[in-house]
Amino acid sequence: MHKLISFKNVGLSFSSKDCFHDFSTEIYPGSRIAIIGKNGSGKSSLLKILSRKLQPSSGQVMIPDDLLIGSVEQIISDYYELSGGQKLNKKLTEALALSPELLLLDEPTNHLDLANRKSLIRMLQHYQGTLVIVSHDRELLRKCTSILWHLDDNQIHQFSGSYDDYMRDIKQKRVQVEKKLSLLKNEKKATHTQSMHEQGRAAKSKAKGKKSIENKRWTKMTAGSKMMKAEKSQGKKLKAIDTQKQHLSDQLASLRLPEVIVPKFSLNSSRIVAGSVLSISNADIGYSKEKTVLKNVNLLLSFKDRVAISGKNGSGKSTLLMAILGKETVFKTGDWHLPKVEQIGYLDQHYSNLDSTVSVIDHLRKVKNNWNEQDLRRHLNDFLFRKNDEVLNIVSNLSGGEKARLSLCLIAADPPKLLILDEISNNLDLETKEHVIQVLKVYPGAMIIVSHEEDFLDEIGIDSKYEIKDCLISLV
Repeated sequence: MHKLISFKNVGLSFSSKDCFHDFSTEIYPGSRIAIIGKNGSGKSSLLKILSRKLQPSSGQVMIPDDLLIGSVEQIISDYYELSGGQKLNKKLTEALALSPELLLLDEPTNHLDLANRKSLIRMLQHYQGTLVIVSHDRELLRKCTSILWHLDDNQIHQFSGSYDDYMRDIKQKRVQVEKKLSLLKNEKKATHTQSMHEQGRAAKSKAKGKKSIENKRWTKMTAGSKMMKAEKSQGKKLKAIDTQKQHLSDQLASLRLPEVIVPKFSLNSSRIVAGSVLSISNADIGYSKEKTVLKNVNLLLSFKDRVAISGKNGSGKSTLLMAILGKETVFKTGDWHLPKVEQIGYLDQHYSNLDSTVSVIDHLRKVKNNWNEQDLRRHLNDFLFRKNDEVLNIVSNLSGGEKARLSLCLIAADPPKLLILDEISNNLDLETKEHVIQVLKVYPGAMIIVSHEEDFLDEIGIDSKYEIKDCLISLV
């Protein structure tokens, strides 16, 4: 049991950006904290503050001197001969060998295959110390953490519960605030109408008063006082309503939800047609007759079929994809009926389909050279590229989330007959992952996806799941 870790008015900024400010909290022994937020918001830097590798720009962080800390960073630069999953396992083993009271993990499920991912989650569920994880993995967040720190809009919002609970809470609060704003809008309208009636009555009273004064039955002072009192009362009420509206509007702004993409697929292409899309029979795949990676592969995809492929790292998933894409380095036997290469869309976690020197709008212009400027901008707008600087930005300046949105934007503009996705959900923040899900759910063609995230696969509506094991691919 370690002493409290305390944050007092902590802020962090760099020359190019502000991450967060005025953050105060206490970490109790046994806490299980998830740090979430957009890529680049400062999550990894917050972990570095906890591991004593980085000093905050302002405020004070009090970490007990005798606290034993184990830490695994997202990018592991040593152990070059090992795969990503093997590197993580080795680093995690070294960190746990210290018997740490505080364990810090940065995106630990990235690059893990399904078996290692499940093993990691089980291990973390049984870890007895204090756990702080940066992650975009919903299953990990749901099963291994109970407190959220959400970095958003230069602030850290704290919440007790899972990510699903957090989003549900925000949505409920937004509905409540929007209802109150609607009621205030109606109240202001009613007050304004009442004010107009009062002014009408006051005008009549003034005319009546003037006549009464002439008849010596009502003083001028009494008439003026009555009008001023009515106007002052209505003015106070309208001002109070405006103050309440501003307060509720500020609340609404703080309850930010990810923007929704409603993709429009350009279906005037002849690529999306009903019937068989892909057929592989009795195939061996490898890099030579002597170096076979997969044996006796049988795979059939029809129009709109969605297939997920899993397997341990190095089992042959990427080799299968390269064979379908017609890569000359891959050796294959058997019966193959595939779409033409130009009818296959391929998207990986590195966005190798994009040219780093080309702008957002010029990427789309290459795909749809018959669209005018208005059509191009309208389609980009659907994928949240709206301002001039967003539309004209070149790919090398885009964030990972923006590259993902642009890739999906291009696919929607000219949908391929077959879409292949290779570990697309790796490295995506939760907001971008939601955008990817929104688009893939309504994608109209056939799909093959390699992924180890079961939640992600369920949300995009996978029909069949195959597993590669011992050189064989089988339905699970």
